[in-house]
Amino acid sequence: MSAKIYRPAKTAMQSGQAKTHLWVLEFDQETPRTIDPMMGYTSSRDTRQQLSLTFESAELAVAYAERNGIEYRVIAPKEATRKNVSYSDNFRFTRMQPWTH
Repeated sequence: MSAKIYRPAKTAMQSGQAKTHLWVLEFDQETPRTIDPMMGYTSSRDTRQQLSLTFESAELAVAYAERNGIEYRVIAPKEATRKNVSYSDNFRFTRMQPWTH
């Protein structure tokens, strides 16, 4: 039984930082999915795959995994670097390139 611990990125549909400070522990797939021959649904006997645990910090998630004997890997979050840009910079006098339509 193995799991991954990560901090989810914000979705493209949100502008706020909701739920991005939490750390998530998700179990890896242990058994392959099977296709139901009659209906064609995809199913799995592995119920841990549906489980997602949230923690306030990575240390708490690691402590939980170690306490319960779960093999884990921590995936470090990628921090986005953003440059502050304002609309008025398009018309700045010291602009390097001339402004055109």
